[in-house]
Amino acid sequence: HNHPNPTSYYGLFNLHHNMRLLTHNFLKSNVKGTENGYPLNIEVTTVRCDESSPVDKEFLLNLLPKVNYAALRSAVQQLNPHCDPPLPEIPEELDVSDEDGNRNLDDALIANLHRVMFDIYLVEGWLVCPDTGRKFPVKDCIPNMILHEDEI
Repeated sequence: HNHPNPTSYYGLFNLHHNMRLLTHNFLKSNVKGTENGYPLNIEVTTVRCDESSPVDKEFLLNLLPKVNYAALRSAVQQLNPHCDPPLPEIPEELDVSDEDGNRNLDDALIANLHRVMFDIYLVEGWLVCPDTGRKFPVKDCIPNMILHEDEI
């Protein structure tokens, strides 16, 4: 697959329709009565971890404050057992809300964050609501978050 530059419009569209960990970071369960549908747990059938896209540091730095870091780290931990080679280590805690602080992150960490956010794809599996246990299928890297009538 030839992925466009992530900063292009098409690339941004793609970010949210390919089941990357970045996408996972913005998805939640909206099933009626759900108190806490975030972050979704990941059940892996197939994962693709052999992609490597060029690091766009500025794009990543602009995006980081919007990322829920705890959810990202939890997603990495859920996918790592299925990845060969294993995913890079990212810190247990990181305050990504501090834009100026983010500018001081070293390039190795930037590269690792880029890898886990952009280059790992859940190809087949399930996203599971932590509250209700409702499972949303992921097929061909596309999550189906559509609710049944009785869940709206």
